[in-house]
Amino acid sequence: MSHVRAETHGHLGLITLDRPQALNALTAAMCAAIDAALDRFAGDPNIKAVAIEGAGERAFCAGGDVVTMHRDGRAGSDGWERFFATEYAMNAAIAAYPKPYVALMDGITMGGGVGVSIHGRYRVATERTLWAMPETGIGMMTDVGTSYALPRLDGKLGVFLALTGARLDGPECRYAGIATHFTHAARLSELKAMLADGVEPQVALDQIAEPPHQARLAQNRDAVDTLFAGDSVEGIVAALEADGGEWAAKEAATLKRMSPTALKVVFEGLRRGANAASVADALRTEYRVVAHMKTTHDFYEGVRAQLIDKDRSPKWQPATLAEVSAAAVAAHFAEPAGGDLRLG
Repeated sequence: MSHVRAETHGHLGLITLDRPQALNALTAAMCAAIDAALDRFAGDPNIKAVAIEGAGERAFCAGGDVVTMHRDGRAGSDGWERFFATEYAMNAAIAAYPKPYVALMDGITMGGGVGVSIHGRYRVATERTLWAMPETGIGMMTDVGTSYALPRLDGKLGVFLALTGARLDGPECRYAGIATHFTHAARLSELKAMLADGVEPQVALDQIAEPPHQARLAQNRDAVDTLFAGDSVEGIVAALEADGGEWAAKEAATLKRMSPTALKVVFEGLRRGANAASVADALRTEYRVVAHMKTTHDFYEGVRAQLIDKDRSPKWQPATLAEVSAAAVAAHFAEPAGGDLRLG
């Protein structure tokens, strides 16, 4: 089973991620099914808009199935490359989609769930949204095109979110520009009904959108823009430690728990993504990184510590930022042995 339902409701093409027991985490088959549904809806003249949602009340999409990736990578299976190639092709299709695409980010929205939402024209957060890109905590790249999207958020919000894995609620997503609209989950059925009736998505969203309460993130916005403006991860950590404030100390401690290699690779990825010409270009670069990470230590250790053994005590190699050389970072961005990702 692909665990994806693609249904036509009047003028709406509705894609439902239907794997609630796994928080709608993506598999390669699900990514392929989403891509196929997008293609079918794009070619249907009756469909005026496409929406994507997650089954159940807990999650929109909690990410990719990283435990399966862990298994495939350890086994040397080509399932690793197949998953990322399929997922990234889907991400690129969303970014270039010709019809209005509405992501209903109701519930947990992390990793791969960000990839199926952040590139859409409309992104709706609710009071149940819990958003994050937590990859540095498992030794992985912040991927699915976020190396393109996050640097384009205001100020240094993207750097902060990518490095720390900070979790945002619905109002914070709206404040940061990750969501284009905020509403309560109870109104999503009303939105879908209007889209099915052929109401233009912007008009429908304006009718159901609600002003969110003040975002907590706004309270520390000046600190984010100042302290995460360094030209290296070491510089950011030093600025946080020198600040002396409680918030800065907490964020410095967070960074020290993350994979030093992942932090430096993600930081370099954001720099490259800021200069990328398109989401597709950024995805090609990200594919190089994840292909390299298949052969290294920290992803396997991070997934073991966080999701398999759950001891929450990863032993990173190298263990400190100072030990991660520029050459080691650069190696992640070299063309992989199997060749670059082909899109389109």
